[in-house]
Amino acid sequence: MRVMAQMAMVMNLDKCIGCHTCSVTCKQAWTNRSGVEYVWFNNVETRPGQGYPRRYEDQETWRGGWALNRRGRLKLKGGGRLRKLLTIFANPKLPAIQDYYEPWTYDYETLTNAPLQEHTPVARPKSLLTGEDMKVSWSANWDDDLGGPPDRDVLLAGIADKVKFEFERTFMFYLPRICEHCLNPSCAASCPSGAIYKRTEDGIVLVDQDRCRGWRMCVSGCPYKKVYFNHRTGKAEKCTFCFPRVEVGIPTVCSETCVGRLRYIGLMLYDADAVLEAASVPSSQDLYEAQRGVFLDPSAPEVVTAAERAGIPRDWIEAAQRSPVHALITKYRVALPLHPEYRTMPMVWYIPPLSPVVDVVRDTGYDAEDRSNLFAAIEALRIPVDYLAQLFTAGDPAPVDAVLRKLAAMRSYMRDLTMGRDPDDSIPAAVGMTGEQIHDMYRLLALAKYDERYVIPPAHAEQAHSLEELATSCSLDYEGGPGMGGSGPFGESSGGPQPIAVENFQMLRDRQTADSLSGRVNLLNWDGRGKPEGLFPPRRSEEPPGSDGAS
Repeated sequence: MRVMAQMAMVMNLDKCIGCHTCSVTCKQAWTNRSGVEYVWFNNVETRPGQGYPRRYEDQETWRGGWALNRRGRLKLKGGGRLRKLLTIFANPKLPAIQDYYEPWTYDYETLTNAPLQEHTPVARPKSLLTGEDMKVSWSANWDDDLGGPPDRDVLLAGIADKVKFEFERTFMFYLPRICEHCLNPSCAASCPSGAIYKRTEDGIVLVDQDRCRGWRMCVSGCPYKKVYFNHRTGKAEKCTFCFPRVEVGIPTVCSETCVGRLRYIGLMLYDADAVLEAASVPSSQDLYEAQRGVFLDPSAPEVVTAAERAGIPRDWIEAAQRSPVHALITKYRVALPLHPEYRTMPMVWYIPPLSPVVDVVRDTGYDAEDRSNLFAAIEALRIPVDYLAQLFTAGDPAPVDAVLRKLAAMRSYMRDLTMGRDPDDSIPAAVGMTGEQIHDMYRLLALAKYDERYVIPPAHAEQAHSLEELATSCSLDYEGGPGMGGSGPFGESSGGPQPIAVENFQMLRDRQTADSLSGRVNLLNWDGRGKPEGLFPPRRSEEPPGSDGAS
């Protein structure tokens, strides 16, 4: 048994309201730079729908993730070293910009500088890639709230006979997505230059911008299509799990700003020696239980001993014991992985939505919180169990049904307590739980405070030197850092190291075509003392000789 630690996330889809706050704050923090205008490390999809990029789940087209060969061993679905060598200069399995979307802005200068005229001037959409006028026809959130169209959802193709699309049976829910930071990442295995790596101390998957050569095999290899190409720097970029924040015990930006408080972050201990065997089980529907078998009980004495022997700090072990992610995945077993059939062993798990079942029962005039009514209605969910199974359990409806029944039991059991009635112990017993477990799960899902939802042990001082080196080699907006300056056969200057919050088309064009790097004042680097450089015009005493003092 080789114990390793892994930062993981669980999202409760019952709470997601589709506000996209997580996407916007992540965009501002990580991808608000030239060359990544189309990139969303965090996006919120409406399901059913095409997803982002368009139809990314169609692995018959994109060939992402892993598959088993004839001998039952894992192989990259996109081919091994020879295939990659033959296609390294012309990778045919890449989504085009139309599959993402051509990013645009508007010619605001037309509005502000247009002379007085009879008709109101129009700010035409301008492509951020070519600078030409364009027609907006697709974007990352184009399917927002549509609940379809069903003919374009990859997952509905296999269960079309089980899902009805009459108007009164239409369904939708929101699915936030980030990089899965997998235990068995196919993006890292696909990279010819070894630029993508998994950190040993916390399992976060990062891109070394120094080693990246822009082959884009990682984009093809990732079945979730969460690796992106910066066309300005010639480098690959992806979600970093906000590692600078996590290292000091602060949750990711998307979690911190989540309006619905649906995200949980914690530490998982797992047996690294068991990952390959678990990812190689013959049946795709066995992958969920196989991955659960990789996780270790952080309270078991033998696991604690092995973890200390592996160099995992004591406070990290204690954090794993208090981890909300461990409780939701292993103790209560209500969280499920996204597309385990890709065999990458994802570490961002989801609690499937239950709200529509309550609405269905209430509309019939019956008690919507009664256990018997809820259990009977699960089979007739407006969101079909078979569709959720396509997302989370490789098509096996049994684990999804078990999760939904636990959530329904929690609602019914806690309603009795809230109303002052004697609890009915037969309700938790019907789903294999005790009343105490139901109450604890309810507290975690409904009432948990900040420090209960995010149990993140900070990095240790003795690891600071190595962490600093890793941060320097992986930062995406480090001033003068790798991938952000200079030109060569695989990249060029991005035009400025600092994020730009709001800019019009002319500003962006000038910045992209400038010969020198320039940026705005970055208050994130200000220690709060004195005046940040560049924020205020210089005083006369500070002006260089020969200056006339104009500002």
